[in-house]
Amino acid sequence: MINSISKKEVVTILEDIGILLDLRGDNPFKSRAYNRAARNIEAIDEDLHLLVERDALSSIEGIGKALDKKIRELITTGGMEYYEQLKASVPRGLTEMLNIQGLGPKKVSTLNKILGIETMGELEYACMENRLVELPGFGRKTQDKILSGIVHLKRYKERRLYAHIIEEAEGLLTLLKNNEMVISASLAGSVRRLCDTVKAIDLLVSTDNPSVIEKFFISLPHIDEIIDKHTNRIVVLLKSGTHACLHMVNPQHFPYALYTLTGNTTHRAVMTERANRLGITMKEYGLSRGGTEVPCSSEADIFSTIGMSYIPPELRENMGEIEAAENNEIPPLIKGSDIKGIFHIHSTDSDGSDTIERMAHYAKTLGMEYIGISDHSKSAYYAGGLSVDDIGRQHEVIDRLNDGEQIFHIFKGIESDILPDGSLDYDDNILDGFDFVIAAVHSRFTMPEDEMNSRIMKALENPYTTMLAHPTGRLLLAREAYPVDVKKIIDHAAKTGKICELNANPHRLDLDWQSCKYAKDRGVKIAISPDAHNVDGLNHTEFGINIARKGWLSPSDCINCLSLREVKQFLSR
Repeated sequence: MINSISKKEVVTILEDIGILLDLRGDNPFKSRAYNRAARNIEAIDEDLHLLVERDALSSIEGIGKALDKKIRELITTGGMEYYEQLKASVPRGLTEMLNIQGLGPKKVSTLNKILGIETMGELEYACMENRLVELPGFGRKTQDKILSGIVHLKRYKERRLYAHIIEEAEGLLTLLKNNEMVISASLAGSVRRLCDTVKAIDLLVSTDNPSVIEKFFISLPHIDEIIDKHTNRIVVLLKSGTHACLHMVNPQHFPYALYTLTGNTTHRAVMTERANRLGITMKEYGLSRGGTEVPCSSEADIFSTIGMSYIPPELRENMGEIEAAENNEIPPLIKGSDIKGIFHIHSTDSDGSDTIERMAHYAKTLGMEYIGISDHSKSAYYAGGLSVDDIGRQHEVIDRLNDGEQIFHIFKGIESDILPDGSLDYDDNILDGFDFVIAAVHSRFTMPEDEMNSRIMKALENPYTTMLAHPTGRLLLAREAYPVDVKKIIDHAAKTGKICELNANPHRLDLDWQSCKYAKDRGVKIAISPDAHNVDGLNHTEFGINIARKGWLSPSDCINCLSLREVKQFLSR
């Protein structure tokens, strides 16, 4: 039976096969054969279906027995088993990368084979770490073009990294606050809760003239399209590709609306139930007792009325914050001013783009008392991992920069690969020369969970390991965590007295905030580390602080909050 598949569809599938073969890095003659067959089929005037019926496909130049069989299967059944198997063998992300201008199948294959990149997010992260600069056929200009192309494509994705939208969100908020018709204004929703990724920017204003504010908002140059309009609410698509929702209320309703629009669904449900037990009705625009409105001028008044201490927005996830507030046990959350120093910093000695001296100078301008340099170890050849001789030269530079310094110090560290068997990447006599060692998994992400757990736990047992970097290996919106029991790893860190990193790079934010809370409860110290590869990367620390706050961390939970004197004593132990 002849299927109704068109000649155009056949040509497209043959071209796809050529692309997939190139992405896999197969023999280039195979992909050329499919591309040539596609071109020749496109050029013929004969009906493909008639050629199949007459057993005459081989009359088309470039179509031999193997291609004849596959094309016949496609035309008669509407599918091709070889094509489906080929698609399944190539990570979907590789084909998505072809949407980036200037990035063809061969370059994508190079990225996959040399750097192990399988998703758009991993590619973006590699660009941010300058991994493409030294690759054959790439270079800095190509890397910059790829990064620009990724930014362009991301406007069509549903979720956004918090770090990528917060500047625009705060900019919109400022414009609203500056409007004379706006009385109060705030961010709300997942942005206000400091979630690592967000679906939309929620904005709340109080005004006596909502129609005026609506006209003002939709006239802003940021707006690309109006998605939905309701009374006192308007949803738009920003030119950046992010959705934004503006909520408008009258001034007396502002505290209640801000509360309602901030906490997640389960937090609000539990709070409503608690209020009901006290005879208080909790609605979107107010509290009432016995039918009489209970006036509240702030969110703090709302919590006080329900008999609890104030719950910071970032904690409103129904993760024990309501019970803690009932008992006045909300911990003092860490702030940016509590951070005295930062670890996990790369330099030009491996894959960073700024020197140790420049990193140190910029850290001083941020008010830091110390930094910890931790370039990649030798097994990370793709990232310029340090040889033993490189380590010696780097330590001489650090000694020179530390010489005569009284109020600032550069610690000597390394980001040592955890090898598949759980050992670290240098002999003990080399590891002994560092002030601290960050152990990290950078390979073999597909190990079975029990093997990955054993691998990491063995590294934590190494007496030279100081802290565990990005414990799950996830990349937000790009790569899932490798198979690992995070609680088991945190428990082992508690047992061995090791630090767990909260990697502050906005693509990682690993540990996640739920795991931070678990680590706090188990007494495991956290290092909020930017994983910086240039001076701008040092500013990523603020995103880590957001997640630390969301994870209930106090200054006493974080190694970075120790003074220079205290951290020297800590590391010497």
